[in-house]
Parts: sequence; structure tokens; C-alpha cells
Amino acid sequence: MALIAVAGCPGAPGATTAALALAMTWPLAPGRHVVMAECDPDGGSVVAGALRGATPGPHGLQNLPVAARTGRLGEAFWRQLLDLSDQRKERLVLPGLTNPAQAPGMQSVWPQLADLLVGIDEGAQHDVIADLGRRGGTGTAAAMVLRADLVLAVVRTTLRGVHHAEHRVRALAEDLDARGVGRDALRLLLVTAGPYSAAEIGARLAVPVAAELPFDPRAAEVLSDGADLGERRFRRSDLMRHAATAADRLHALVLQRREQLAPRPAPQAPNGAPLPGGAHAAR
Repeated sequence: MALIAVAGCPGAPGATTAALALAMTWPLAPGRHVVMAECDPDGGSVVAGALRGATPGPHGLQNLPVAARTGRLGEAFWRQLLDLSDQRKERLVLPGLTNPAQAPGMQSVWPQLADLLVGIDEGAQHDVIADLGRRGGTGTAAAMVLRADLVLAVVRTTLRGVHHAEHRVRALAEDLDARGVGRDALRLLLVTAGPYSAAEIGARLAVPVAAELPFDPRAAEVLSDGADLGERRFRRSDLMRHAATAADRLHALVLQRREQLAPRPAPQAPNGAPLPGGAHAAR
């Protein structure tokens, strides 16, 4: 159904936490799945954070470059996924790089990975939420942005958050325009940590606000550091309740954009009616 790219901004952490919260609350029709893919060139944090290091071995992006060079990217991709949903395999994560020094090896892989993530939408019934971090989505990794149905810039509603977001948001919008995608694919995902309203920030950055998440440090720490808040309290936290609302809105927005961008069938004249140029419809 969707590939959603989540971009952080310098000085405003929260992209990975937001992407995880959305993945854990993403609406799933029967038979569908969601993958949260850590595509941050600075490295991933889910394994050491939310999963507290409890993984069955080395999984992640660092295993994909060799597979891509030998034509086995698709096969290797599925082996890297870890389950976030108690063995139901409905909500999965692709862990990110373990070291920023591995990022150069991904240069030729990003476009192939973007194609693969778009392809599993239809072929394997998976939605994908890609965490680009604060620098991802540029250079060859721009393929992740250009192929996305929706690009979300995570912005905190503080003066510092908006200040740091301006360059990142402007660069994303200009790149989307220059590559022929159009800046209408770009939206803001706000973390309400300051005094400014969605209307004020949307006007300042000249980008519509798609959804808002509350500043909820205790629940966010479960996702960022594997803190133990208790399953029930975590599920009922402000963060996760608002994440579910945000996920529903984003899901609907993707459907709306796809409908708007879908090619329209050419109008056909009724049988026997004259067509432009004096011809007649085939009988």
C-alpha cells in the first residue's frame, strides 16, 4: 500500500521514535504487514534501543551490499527482518547500519533497496516506513525519498526545532520539485514539545502538517532505549494513542494521493458516436 519516508532534522531528535511508533500502530488489513526500515546513514539504534540487544544474530543493512552485488538483494532482505509483534510477523523491522563507516558501501544499494521496498507493497502485501534519520535521503539515498508515497519531516514545535528544520525541509521540497515528484509529497509530523501551533509552523515552513505526536518522554524511552514502562501503560500512553490516530491519518492521506496521481482512463465515445476528426467508434 505505501512507502513512507520519515526524515529527522538537525538538532531535533525523534525520527526513529516516530517511525517506530507509527509502525507499531499502523492499520493493517488481514494478510498485510508493515516494515520499519532503518535507512539512516549515521547508523541504526533499534537493536540496541527498543530491542535491548536481544536479537538472534547480526541482522541489518550492513549485510545487503554484498548480496546486491551478486544479484541476491531480495533474498537477503527478507533474512534481515526482525519481528516486533510477538512472533505474528505482522510488524517487522529492518535494523540499520551498525557503524557510520558502513555508509559508503550502501551508495549503490539505496536505489535498488528503494525499488525493492516499493515492490513488496504489491508482491508481498507489506507497507514500509523508512527512517531516514537526520541526513538520509540525499545523494544516492535520495531514491528513498523520490520513490516514497509520502515524505514526513519530523519537527519539534519549539523555536530551536523550527529553526533547525527550515534548511532540511526546504532542501527536501526543492529536491522533490527538481526531480519531478513535486513538493506536495512532503508533509510535517510535529512533536508538540513547544508553544507553537501546527498552523504557525505549517505557515512558517510552507508545508502542510499531516499529524502530531505528543512530547511523551517516558513512553518515547521505551522505543528509544527499551525502557520498561509496562505493556499496558505503554499501549495506553499519550504517545501511542496519538500515534494510532496519526497512522490512520497518514494511511488515508496515502490513499488520497494515490487516487489523485492515478492515470485517468481516456474518455471513450459511445458506440457509433462521432469521434474527433470525423471518425466513428468501432462497432
